[in-house]
Amino acid sequence: MGMDAWISILADVGFPVAVTFYLLHRVEGKLDLLIETLHQLPEKIATTK
Repeated sequence: MGMDAWISILADVGFPVAVTFYLLHRVEGKLDLLIETLHQLPEKIATTK
């Protein structure tokens, strides 16, 4: 395998991997906020009664 083949493989695989990690990082923060909100939900319901 020549250097051109490695660059092609890296370009084909590296970009989707980088985008995937970026999106997972963004979603992780939102999931943490959602979990925290769900944990607080029973308290909010109890105080409104």
